[in-house]
Amino acid sequence: MLSFQGENILSVNQLDRDCIERIFTVAKNMEPYAKKQKCTKVLDGAILANLFFEPSTRTRVSFGTAFNLLGGGVRETTGMQSSALAKGESLYDTARVISAYADAVAMRHPDAGSVAEFSSGCDVPVINGGDGANEHPTQALLDLLTIERELTRFGGNIDGMHIALVGDLRYGRTVHSLSKLLCHYKNVKFSMVAPDGLQMPDSILSAVEDAGHQIKLVNQMQGNLAADIVYQTRIQEERFPSQEEANKYRGGFRISQSIYNTHCKPNSVLMHPLPRDSRIEANELDNDLNANDNLAIFRQVQNGVLIRMALFALTLGVENKVQQYEVDVPWFSRKRDS
Repeated sequence: MLSFQGENILSVNQLDRDCIERIFTVAKNMEPYAKKQKCTKVLDGAILANLFFEPSTRTRVSFGTAFNLLGGGVRETTGMQSSALAKGESLYDTARVISAYADAVAMRHPDAGSVAEFSSGCDVPVINGGDGANEHPTQALLDLLTIERELTRFGGNIDGMHIALVGDLRYGRTVHSLSKLLCHYKNVKFSMVAPDGLQMPDSILSAVEDAGHQIKLVNQMQGNLAADIVYQTRIQEERFPSQEEANKYRGGFRISQSIYNTHCKPNSVLMHPLPRDSRIEANELDNDLNANDNLAIFRQVQNGVLIRMALFALTLGVENKVQQYEVDVPWFSRKRDS
């Protein structure tokens, strides 16, 4: 099993079910701090280098928030042009430099394998925040934690569930990583709902099949959304060879409350890695779903902070010391009662 302390978190391939359950246990222990019921200063003096060379809102802010909630400080780089990479510096050299400043690194980069390349020159733990169309391990973990919690509300569990993955399954790195994690569970039924040309890569399908799960490949939503979890993805326009090609698929797999009522189960949980494309020509998850209690997208966001707090605590070896450094919260916070 992954030892965590001092380790890089680059791929879901590093994780088995015991690792996942350990991360989830630590993540759930972080809830009082995320809800501002308590503060902890366990990482007081530690510095996170939050290096995001590709556009991001949720993941970048979530990593920074998670480190701050543990008492650490955050230094950020956003965009390629604001870094020395624009001057021709290699990832290896950048890593050696950043290692001199920081105690941990969270990194996103548009090229597959780039975060692993960076980590080879880094002396502190590196956590992959997304490397091109390759992987997004922390998103997969927060998705899996969300799935576990949502199914528990209805007396279910991950083993034996039915999940419908909808939309851009070819370029959507979140569903690639999530599918790999689900290979550690039993008897999962997958409905892969994607337009022709955007179906799940063969390597992921093979891994799911080898794990003994059922797979149904379809190119329309009608009749294929009656699942426990309906996980929709954005058309990853930044991965397409041209904007024109991406536009061919936009808006083809939109879900509204009417579609939900017609094609989903009464307790189908709706998930999305965000951002959801709310432009009129796309409108992936309609705003009329916002009042639906089974829309879990914002609970995913909250679970993301817990997962990233857990990974920082584990990789920096403080997962059993968090409570020792607790202090009361002196300011008013609505979160405490939520």
